[in-house]
Amino acid sequence: MTLPDEARGAAPARGRLEGRRIIVLGAGQQTYGLADPPVGHGRAISVLAAREGASVFCVDLDADAAAETAAVITGEGGSAWAAAADASEEAAVVRVLDEATAMLGGLDGLVHNVGIAQGNGLTGTTVEQWDRVFAVNVRSHFLACRHALPRMSAGAAIVLVSSQAAYWPVGAWPAYNASKAALQGLLLQVAKEGAALGVRVNAVAPGLMDTALGVHSASDFPQRTSTPVPLGRMGTAWEVAYPVVSLLSSESSYVTAQTLLVDGGLTALRQPTSL
Repeated sequence: MTLPDEARGAAPARGRLEGRRIIVLGAGQQTYGLADPPVGHGRAISVLAAREGASVFCVDLDADAAAETAAVITGEGGSAWAAAADASEEAAVVRVLDEATAMLGGLDGLVHNVGIAQGNGLTGTTVEQWDRVFAVNVRSHFLACRHALPRMSAGAAIVLVSSQAAYWPVGAWPAYNASKAALQGLLLQVAKEGAALGVRVNAVAPGLMDTALGVHSASDFPQRTSTPVPLGRMGTAWEVAYPVVSLLSSESSYVTAQTLLVDGGLTALRQPTSL
């Protein structure tokens, strides 16, 4: 199957984020031991935003990964900076938001692409794992939105990266699945408060994606590769990045409080089998 240029990250830029100042939390990429890993969501979103004209402040728990993403952007002639932070820690979130706002001269967009999965079923998930997953998958989003909104002016936008797990249980990760469902409630509250400021707040929910994490997950859940996705294949990180860029841009100026499923139709049209 021949993928369109957008799905391969090879389409020409269209200037949709010209002049925008964006911070991406979770902008790095992990290899999971793969020699040639597919691009991940954070890197694809950051690079595409820069290609579309944005200045991008790349943040990741892994300082090297954030720096590598920034280097890709600057290597293509874009503007990017990098910083390391644990997005689940309030002081760290405030620090990088302060740094980004100062470096960029303001803040027009926030992308929150941070999430983990731990545990194995109810009996195989410890209280510590549950709390850590919620700290990363929900508290970090709360902290970022809480402290980013006052820094944003009318016309700015926030995009959270959720998952199809917000709609149906994926794998054997009760904490992950519950945290993604909780993110839906947080999204609506942030969108309500953001609307009063003229700031739009939306989310994208990827499905089965051909990323390094996706390939790694297939080793634990081999049925992943045989799941009957209606469009007949897994998606690419670029196919998440494009909707994110659209939601950040003025072309989505009347869209807020929405979650866009980017899953090839799997959630709405899935067969009665479990993943």
